Amino acid sequence: MHNLALALHERGDRVTGSDDELFEPSASRLKAAGLLPSTLGWDPARIAPDLDAVVLGMHARGDNPELLAAQALGLPIHSYPAFLYEASKNKTRVVVAGSHGKTTVTSMLLHALKAAGRREDFMVGALLEGYSTMVRLSSEAEFMVLEGDEYLSSALEPLPKFHLYRANIALITGIAWDHINVFPTLEVYVEQFRQFLRTMEPGGAVIYNADDPLVVEVVESDQSPLKKIPYHTPAYRVVNERTVLETPLGDVPLQVFGAHNASNVEAARWLAQEMGVDDETFYESMTSFKGASKRLESLPTGNARVLAFKDFAHAPSKVKATVAALREQFPNRRVVACLELHTFSSLNPNFLPLYDGSLDGADVPLVYFNPQAVAHKKLPELNAGQVGAAFGFPAPEVYTNSIDVRAALDQAVGTDGMPTVVALMSSGNFDGNDVSEWTRAWA
Repeated sequence: MHNLALALHERGDRVTGSDDELFEPSASRLKAAGLLPSTLGWDPARIAPDLDAVVLGMHARGDNPELLAAQALGLPIHSYPAFLYEASKNKTRVVVAGSHGKTTVTSMLLHALKAAGRREDFMVGALLEGYSTMVRLSSEAEFMVLEGDEYLSSALEPLPKFHLYRANIALITGIAWDHINVFPTLEVYVEQFRQFLRTMEPGGAVIYNADDPLVVEVVESDQSPLKKIPYHTPAYRVVNERTVLETPLGDVPLQVFGAHNASNVEAARWLAQEMGVDDETFYESMTSFKGASKRLESLPTGNARVLAFKDFAHAPSKVKATVAALREQFPNRRVVACLELHTFSSLNPNFLPLYDGSLDGADVPLVYFNPQAVAHKKLPELNAGQVGAAFGFPAPEVYTNSIDVRAALDQAVGTDGMPTVVALMSSGNFDGNDVSEWTRAWA
């Protein structure tokens, strides 16, 4: 939401906002732009009749006093995705959807467009190198590139965000059950992707991962008037801990790695092609793409034999893909994989069994969760034994205190001189810890 505020301010709009909590870097960035609210909390007096629109975030509930004031005045009220649609309804909307890889594919596409000299509008879920905000809105752009999240839009509009974009061009990277709190079964979750195809503009194009059987079934059974374009993971090889794509234009060395990222590159290539970017320009741009924030993001270490990465992986399919990527990219290193269970789904006893085997590719698998997070989400109590059993560890390494998990990581890195690679996986932050401080201490 703060990125939308910054984008509108940059466009020249008059922007005000409010929240009951503000965290970094949002607070500092809003302050630098002169948009930081003078006080925290909700005040109906902020809602005036001269407002052209109110944008309602998912954090605001139906009884929010500012929302009630806006309704009483009859002001136009939009959810974040509905507002983005209104801002782009005269553009060609490109929506990147799927249970995993959305941010990375969107980031790859934007990187390629920038290399091609294109300046399109966008909304992406991570701050990218070379960009000041995660949102751009303009009057001149022909396309709007949107990361298509399947989570709900707002208290007034409890629909998946990607249903509201009415895509002209869409991509589905994969489908793996997530967000159990709003989609209680796999069938309900999959139905959201079926509905997504039905919301697309007639005559549009959907690009889809033909290596994912569930995606294939959803897309190929759909009867909407759409052009359907399948793609597969392209050929690649790993040379000296570097992934190299094998393309019709020759070898393309990448700075990202893993089969999932090779697939992401191919997905982005098809989108770029639909937007008029040729393959030569696209592949050249991929050689300088360093990845999206928190997506296998390299962390500094105090030891040359230890590599460390921070990754947003949290759902079972994402965790498994990240561990597999590390094992393939670094075959001669000890692989340490540490996962924080942080989301509603990952801490739900009914969802936990889906993690079975997801860390099997690691030499040292570690799992961490905070019982207070379980209580905060009003979920049944969990214990380390339950979690270990769900992951299928013969001797589970499960921790419930961030101090203990840091000590376990220090021990796992070892002093035996063996080259090691560590992945710290979480959609949270290990109880507010700066994990780069942990990795720098590995002397």
